[in-house]
Amino acid sequence: MTHDDDLRFLRRTIELADEAVATGNHPFGSVLVDASGDVIGEGGNEFTIDRGPGHAETNLARRAARGLPLKVLRGATLYTSVEPCMMCAGTIYWAEIGSVVYGMTEKRLAELTEGDDQNPTGDLDCRTVFASGRNTTTVRGPFPELEADIVAQHAAFWNH
Repeated sequence: MTHDDDLRFLRRTIELADEAVATGNHPFGSVLVDASGDVIGEGGNEFTIDRGPGHAETNLARRAARGLPLKVLRGATLYTSVEPCMMCAGTIYWAEIGSVVYGMTEKRLAELTEGDDQNPTGDLDCRTVFASGRNTTTVRGPFPELEADIVAQHAAFWNH
């Protein structure tokens, strides 16, 4: 994928995060793209259903692992507006999705959500989680050109 492709898919994750908020959920969205650049899945946060574990990346990775061949998963890229947390990174790893692209770091999210009981953001970056396993998961991110949009989205939501 090109840098422009990454930006396009990341912008879609921001739209999905807005859609999640509109349904009473947290502002997170994810897109799964196959090796040829076709969207093969999308998802948003489902806090209203699953509470804390209802993260967009985990939901999407689970659905993908249930329905897609391993060859497709290994060639796929999961896009997400915010860096996957340790739970999401673990699920992505076990689903054997080959690449992850994120817009804003989890550390930045932690700054924005500090003190909010609904988001006890951890301090373990996804690259460390992926590097601890035997499979290879490539990671691209953050994308500074999108951070202001993502920050605004989260600043408007958390601690309100």
